[in-house]
Amino acid sequence: MNFSHFVRIDRGRRGLERHYVVHTGDPKFTLELTPDAEAPDQIGGGVIKRLCVPNSWAGDYGRYGKLLAAAQEFFAESNRGPARR
Repeated sequence: MNFSHFVRIDRGRRGLERHYVVHTGDPKFTLELTPDAEAPDQIGGGVIKRLCVPNSWAGDYGRYGKLLAAAQEFFAESNRGPARR
């Protein structure tokens, strides 16, 4: 899959890690994920914690669902290192 419209941002503060995936194409959105503790690698595709979208998102939820699944796939792939991106 082409992940050129996704950017991953990792933040660590006071012992808390936050992981964000930003979709820079249209429609823009930010997804906050936490590692999946039940996954074999303890990270997996992440568990969606928060989703920030513009108000104009009302409508084609099937399309947006596919983008969210792609964002989780990007999160999982980005954990495997730069060679696999």
